[in-house]
Amino acid sequence: MNEQAPLPQTKRDEAAPSLAAGPSPSASPPKTSTKTPKAAALIVSVTVATIVGLSLWYLVQPQPLLVQGEADATRIDIAARVDGRVETRPVARGESVAAGQVLVTIDNPQLLTKLREAEAAKTVALADLARIQVGTRAEVIAQRKAAIAADQASVTLAQQTYDRTRQLTSREFASVQRLDEATAALDVAKRNLERSKLAYEEAVAGYTAEERGIAQANVVKAEAAIATLQAQVAELTVKAPIAGQVYQIGAELGEFVSPGVPLLSVIDLSDTWLRFDLREDLVKGLKVGDRLQVRIPALGDSLVPVEVRTIATRGEYAGWRATRATGDFDLRTFEVRAYPVDRIAALRPGMSVYVDWPRVR
Repeated sequence: MNEQAPLPQTKRDEAAPSLAAGPSPSASPPKTSTKTPKAAALIVSVTVATIVGLSLWYLVQPQPLLVQGEADATRIDIAARVDGRVETRPVARGESVAAGQVLVTIDNPQLLTKLREAEAAKTVALADLARIQVGTRAEVIAQRKAAIAADQASVTLAQQTYDRTRQLTSREFASVQRLDEATAALDVAKRNLERSKLAYEEAVAGYTAEERGIAQANVVKAEAAIATLQAQVAELTVKAPIAGQVYQIGAELGEFVSPGVPLLSVIDLSDTWLRFDLREDLVKGLKVGDRLQVRIPALGDSLVPVEVRTIATRGEYAGWRATRATGDFDLRTFEVRAYPVDRIAALRPGMSVYVDWPRVR
């Protein structure tokens, strides 16, 4: 078996440098791989498509509208029914008061004087009624009876004078003039006697039912005047109608106040609610009894469940007006009241609240 003889060491060493020098210029370049650019283009395309798809999906979804409201409570503006100057005010703003507690006292000396005058008029009316109910005094009756006796004597004398004058005239010892005078005197005496008898009968009968009624009516009138003035005097002391908290003070010490002008305001913290003013297109689908989740920044921005209890339109002056000449119309404003499901002791009127209101309910 023939075996190829190994090359000499010197020939292998000479061939080694030619291989290490690289390929010859006549050799063809190697082929580059195209997989990496195709994968990158595919990733970019998928990313762009995803972004566009998410954007379109976000645009077609109903976006929530952040609606801001305000906490409110039952508020009572307390005013006086009389005028005067503020004398005392034992309460301060923010102070809790109980029902019936004194809030303000008003000084009005003229009103107190009128009350005393009315009380005096009632005393006079009562005295006059008592006098009429007692009737005529015995001394007055005796006086009227004595007047009858005197007038009777005058009639007797006038009658005798008339008789003598008539006889003398028939004998022509007296003139006709004297007879006429005697006749007139007799007539006057008889009329005086008749008047005295009527006065006596009046004194004995006493006062009529009409006079008693007038006296009683005067007493009632005096009592009514006193009651009116007492009610006005009672208004000089202004008391809290309910238990609550003093919200605002409108009159300072020494200030002159008039009837109907608020002196201060009291809020009932046990009756608080949240108020939202919404355009009528935002009220679509909302009904009484719906529950919402609202946030109150003043209470740590915590979620508070509330229930809608009132949906009422505001006045004509409160409305959203169209800004475009065509293609739009005026929208009314509705007031939505929502009450907390659970009472919140720290909720105060004026606190801001907000809720994510969906555009399409």
